[in-house]
Amino acid sequence: MSTIWRNHGLSIVLFALFVLTTGGQAAAGWIEKNQTEQAHGGHPIPFSEYLATGHFWEAIGENWESEFLQMSAFVLLTTFLYQKGSAESKRIGVVEEVDLDPRDFAHLPDAPWPVRRGGWILRAYENSLGLAFALLFLISIAIHAVGGLAEYNADQVSHGQAPETLTGYMLSARFWFESMQNWQSEFLSLAAMVVGTIFLRQRGSAESKPVFASYEETGKA
Repeated sequence: MSTIWRNHGLSIVLFALFVLTTGGQAAAGWIEKNQTEQAHGGHPIPFSEYLATGHFWEAIGENWESEFLQMSAFVLLTTFLYQKGSAESKRIGVVEEVDLDPRDFAHLPDAPWPVRRGGWILRAYENSLGLAFALLFLISIAIHAVGGLAEYNADQVSHGQAPETLTGYMLSARFWFESMQNWQSEFLSLAAMVVGTIFLRQRGSAESKPVFASYEETGKA
């Protein structure tokens, strides 16, 4: 058990926090939804029914969407853009290990099997991180759209108006307001991290330069 914790503690804690906070969001959202329903003369719904509502899934999709946009954008932008002095940037004018052609290392016995296999499998694998985050972003947009449409139409019906189509909802100002209010915060936090690591330090963190590193030093090493 101690070996598992030592080797995987970071991911264990992060996934545990994800489960706990998702549960907290669901509970708080259920209470808030029922309070709103009662304030408008409606009836409270059970927790299990709430988990299938647009109110829950719109919030989930909206937030996942912005997070995966942040990660996919950061992974892809850092392949060719630089920030002098930042721990989040590759070194300028230096060929980093991540830039090396994996085909030159296919002979290594511990190389991942896609590297040893080569061909289209390797082409997909060498871009798999960015592609995975981009796919998760698109899935999250779909969850946001479907959940948001259900919540939007529930509001429309309660006000005696006709329900909207999925296309109409995704073209609406409401959908893009819900998206952009989160997207802008993600890009701001990324910019703060990139610039902040030029001047600020956190001893022991993989996201920081060494405390003794100069402001000019780029990268984490």
